[in-house]
Amino acid sequence: MSGPLIELSLTEESTEAVDDCWNRIGIHGTRACPLLAEHIHCRNCAVYSAAATRLLDRYSLAQEHQLPTHTSEAWHEIKTRSILVFRLGEEWLGLPTRCLVEVAPLQTIHSLPHQRSRALLGVANVRGALVACLSLVELLGLDSPPVANQSSRIMPRMLIIAAQGGPVVVPVDEVDGIHAMDQRVLDSASSSGHHANAKYTRGVIQWKARSLRLLDEDQVLSAVKRSFS
Repeated sequence: MSGPLIELSLTEESTEAVDDCWNRIGIHGTRACPLLAEHIHCRNCAVYSAAATRLLDRYSLAQEHQLPTHTSEAWHEIKTRSILVFRLGEEWLGLPTRCLVEVAPLQTIHSLPHQRSRALLGVANVRGALVACLSLVELLGLDSPPVANQSSRIMPRMLIIAAQGGPVVVPVDEVDGIHAMDQRVLDSASSSGHHANAKYTRGVIQWKARSLRLLDEDQVLSAVKRSFS
C-alpha cells in the first residue's frame, strides 16, 4: 500500500451524549455491570442498542444543520489527485482521499433491530466508539459476488469516511493503496460501456491493466446522507 493513511479522529462532538458503559463496566471494561450476566455480551443489551439509535439520530440531526460541501471545484485546482483504490467483488473503484479518514482492519458489524435503509448494515465498535456502517455495494447498486480463489494475503478492510454528522464505516473486499493520479487523466475519464449509467461515477480510466471506476465523492456523500434520512 502506497501513501500515508490519515488517523481516525473521533472528536468529542461526534461521541458526546452517548454513555459508553460497555467501555466502563461492560465487556471492554471492568465487567461489573449487573446486566452482563444476563446478556453475556454488551451488544445484546438494550442499552447498547439505544446508544446506537441515538448515534443514528445524531447523524440525521447534524445533516439538517450543515451546509453541503462543494468539493467538485477542488477537482480542477491541482495537477494530481490522491485516489484510494479499492475493490468490491470483481470491480475496482477509486475514491478521492479528500473524504477519507482512515483505512482500518475489518471489525464485527452489529445489526440493529430497526434498520433505517437497505444500505445501513448496523454499527461497528471503532476504538470504543459506535460508528454507523453502510454498504457501498447497496449504495452503488453493484452486483458484487465474492471472488473465488483469493490469496490469503488479501484482507478485507473498512474505509472510515468523513460524512456529515460523524464518521461512517464502509467495508470493502481489498485495498490497493493511495495513489497520486494525473489530473488530466482524471479529467478526461468518460463513463462508457456498462459504466455509462453507473451511480455516483465521475468516469472510468485504465489503470495498471484494470478498468478503474472513479467515484464522485460529492454524490457518494450525498447518498450517505440520504441513507440516514
